[in-house]
Amino acid sequence: MAKVKAVIIDDQKDIRDTNRTLLHNNFPDVEVVGEADGVDSGVELIQKTDPDIVLLDIEIMGGTGFNILQKVRPYNFMVIFITAFDEFAIKAIKFSALDYILKPVNETEFCTAIESAISTYERNKVELQVQNLLDHVEDKGKNRKIILRTMESIYLVNLEDIIFCESDNSYTTFHLTDKKEILVSRGIKEYEQMLSHYRFFRPHQRYLVNLNHVERIDKNDGGSIILKNSNTIPISHRRKQALMDILKG
Repeated sequence: MAKVKAVIIDDQKDIRDTNRTLLHNNFPDVEVVGEADGVDSGVELIQKTDPDIVLLDIEIMGGTGFNILQKVRPYNFMVIFITAFDEFAIKAIKFSALDYILKPVNETEFCTAIESAISTYERNKVELQVQNLLDHVEDKGKNRKIILRTMESIYLVNLEDIIFCESDNSYTTFHLTDKKEILVSRGIKEYEQMLSHYRFFRPHQRYLVNLNHVERIDKNDGGSIILKNSNTIPISHRRKQALMDILKG
């Protein structure tokens, strides 16, 4: 098996040391070909070494990891963010279905992210994911698109085209306006957290609804949501008042 080339870009030497050690101990086929601590040195390192994986901190010398991504197109590598908690940055990363690891680095999470990067890397997909990430960052959260990644494909979906999401344990099916259904291997709770600021509401444990697609509320038999595409979504008793308050507002 050919060596997988990795670079580590972080302004904290102890974090770079930890990442290098974890790679050495768990991934003998991954070779660290360079390290950098800032935007300019990071751009130069990527251009010089042509890595397969970039471990990238967000807050670095001279700017952010996003600044590096703006300067190194095309993306011939998989990026994994390693960062302290940053709500806005993490939201942008999640909307683009990219991997991230929170500091302090957990070995299990680290290994899972590296394994995923090695097994799922496809250049065209990374281009789409990183571009969506940068669109989200540059628009300061006004971006209205989300990446949905399945076992076979990757989809760039406008939030306005999502009618509702349906849960099946650790899987979620997205029902779109063009009648397409996209099944992803992530739980609905994660999407509830991501989409709640965009007029998505969870009226029932199995469903997450785009309120812009609500036709009316049927108060019979405990209550249900009638969507513009004629789908009917049940409303749980304990979430009924919250839904009514949102719709009145």
